[in-house]
Amino acid sequence: MTIDPILVAKPLGIAALAFAVSVLVMPVLISVLKKYKMGKSIRDAESAPIMAALHQAKAGTPTMGGMVIWATVFAIVLSLEGLCQLAGAQSVFCQASFLSRGQTWLPLGLMAAAAIVGLVDDYLNIRRIGGGKGGGLRERERLFSYGLIAAIGAWWFFTKLGWDQLHVPFVGTYEIGWLYIPFFLLVIVSTSHSVNVTDGLDGLAGGTLLATFAAYAIIAWSQGRYDLATFCAAIIGALLGFLWFNINPADVFMGDTGAMSLGTALGVVALMTNQPLLLPLIGLPFVLESLSVIIQISSKKLRNGKKVFKSAPIHHHLQAIGWSEPRIVMRFWMISFVLSGVGIVLALIDSI
Repeated sequence: MTIDPILVAKPLGIAALAFAVSVLVMPVLISVLKKYKMGKSIRDAESAPIMAALHQAKAGTPTMGGMVIWATVFAIVLSLEGLCQLAGAQSVFCQASFLSRGQTWLPLGLMAAAAIVGLVDDYLNIRRIGGGKGGGLRERERLFSYGLIAAIGAWWFFTKLGWDQLHVPFVGTYEIGWLYIPFFLLVIVSTSHSVNVTDGLDGLAGGTLLATFAAYAIIAWSQGRYDLATFCAAIIGALLGFLWFNINPADVFMGDTGAMSLGTALGVVALMTNQPLLLPLIGLPFVLESLSVIIQISSKKLRNGKKVFKSAPIHHHLQAIGWSEPRIVMRFWMISFVLSGVGIVLALIDSI
């Protein structure tokens, strides 16, 4: 079988372009964030003594750096589509464009909605406004926002795309009718929340997201969903540019605007490839982070305040027992890339 070189060059070229744009724009954003004092607020020692002790030195570090990631993706996709319309269907811009109703409208739309909610949450947190711990949205307000965004996506999936099929790896594909709507909500809400929980150390969320998006880019490409694969590649390139400034010691943090938007986009991509049941494996670090929080809260409620971990999520526990921040991050990255590779292999074998 002969593979069209353009189908290979397109996602790689877009990833490289996204990397270049984000690397060039990030210093400007960092300067603006510093100018307007958009620095991270660290919870006080009374409400979170361990976290405050471990992270007090990071107070004031610019946050909302995740804006560059999603803004870069939108700038590229809209610029290419605009140039395509001007230059004509046979132009290189049309060949490079990856805006399509069936593959990228939904992930782009839901990513934008989640990014706006996250941006508001970041601002409220910085200004210490709102009912959340230290400011920002309350946990139930975040979950409601995730649910509302997911509901819009579920409606689009079910009514506009006519999608109600769930693939179980190595078993088969089943039409589940209206049950696909609550399943869609579960995937989006759990993924968005878990990615947000993981964003707690320099480079931690960025590196694990890099691995998971790489896995789903390959899975999408193997299915012939080339625009969706290119969308993932654009995120990968922008993430790499962000990580240039986010590796320990970080010059900027991702913030909720990055974690929420990318978590939402990841969930949508998993659903659009019809491989959402591989997501708990490919994104296992996100699962472990979220699970550690659930265990900690449940233990405190059911065992009269007794804790399982010194601090939750688990990356803070590992810090508390003496692991250095770079060691935790690098080991999470290793686990992510290995599991992403396993997920790719399983998806490819499953497709045979």
